[in-house]
This record gives sequence, C-alpha cells and structure tokens, in this order.
Amino acid sequence: GLLPEAQRDNYSSSLVAVRRIVAEEGVASLYAGLSAGLTRQVVYTGSRLGLYDVFTDKAKEANGGKPLPLHQTALCALAAGGIAAVVGNPADLSLVRMQADSMLPPAERRGYSSVVSALLSIVKHEGPLGLLKGAGPTATRAMGLNLGMLGGNTEAKKHLKQAGLEGNALIFSASAIAGFFASAFSLPFDYVKTQIQKQKPDAAGRLQYASSADCALQRLRAGGP
Repeated sequence: GLLPEAQRDNYSSSLVAVRRIVAEEGVASLYAGLSAGLTRQVVYTGSRLGLYDVFTDKAKEANGGKPLPLHQTALCALAAGGIAAVVGNPADLSLVRMQADSMLPPAERRGYSSVVSALLSIVKHEGPLGLLKGAGPTATRAMGLNLGMLGGNTEAKKHLKQAGLEGNALIFSASAIAGFFASAFSLPFDYVKTQIQKQKPDAAGRLQYASSADCALQRLRAGGP
C-alpha cells in the first residue's frame, strides 16, 4: 500500500519517515534507486575527485610548485564540480526518478527495474537531451559542494598546519570544517535541483517550474526561507 497523500510530505523526522515507509512498503523500498545511486557515485564522485586533483596539480605546476592561493583552489574546485555534475547528470536524474516513481499511485508508476531501465525510459519519452534535464541546477549544486568540501578541506589543512596541527587532529579538524561548508554551500541548490528533476508536465504539457530561479522563488513564496 502507498502512504496517503496527506502523510507523504509531513514526516516529523527522518526516523518517522523510515518507520512509515518500512511499515507500508517494506524494507526494500528504502533502497529504491540503488543501482542509479551506485552508478552516480562511481561516475560523479570519481570525476569530481579526479578532476580536482588534475586541476590542482596543473595549477601548482604553473605556480612553480608553490601552494595555491585561495582563489585558485576555489576555481579548481568549482570547475571540477561543475564538469563532473554534467557527466553524472543522467545517473543522478535516474536516481531521482526511480525514488519518486516508488511514491506514485500504482497506475502512474513507470516501474523502473534498474538504472538502465530508467535511462532508456527517459530517452524514449523525452529524447536524448532529456538525460540532461536539471543539469544546470545539478552543476550549480555540485560546484557549491565541491567548493566547500574539496576547496574547504585544502584551505583548512593549509591554515591548520600553520597553526601547528598535525596527524589525525589535522585530518579530522579539516574534514569537519570542509563538511560544514559543503553542507552550507550545497543544500539550497540541492533542494532546487531535486524539485526541478522530479517535476512532470501537467495535462496541458506545462511544467511547474520554468527555471531554477523560478523554482526557488515559488518555494520561498510557499514556505519562506
């Protein structure tokens, strides 16, 4: 059975959501979109980490081996995040669609069986360019995340070393700082990205949101900051 419409969007906490979903749909429902999630991690995470290393290495070579200033570290992080997000967008879109599909009434579900099934369905119904739907907000979110996580980690380590930290204390402190900035920079974009990717045309073929900015403004008007 599917949760009533009134309950679906009114979970008081993550624990309540998990309990209801497991009770109504079984434990397996918690892993809806697993194949797409794994594919996304391999493609997107692998690309952003690899590209960041490539870009920072090239920048260091251009600087004669000297540590990178803040603006160059930030540019490397932003570029790596944006490019990786576009490359990984098809898998990311598949993940959103597979998870949203499980929440629809049975008659409206597309019944994706895997990430390949979701990708083929998107191409069939929306054309090849449909795989890039939401790529703009996805890339923007990824740039913010990368700036906070990788750029923040690099800068935190540099300054903490100068303050005398080393070993595990340095690693954990820099990671905590990077995690904070990654969340702060990416969460607003992440919300907008998800809203854009899971929207479907109405009976007249119109989408609810015309752009990322339109989505952000509508959500702000509806629920505030």
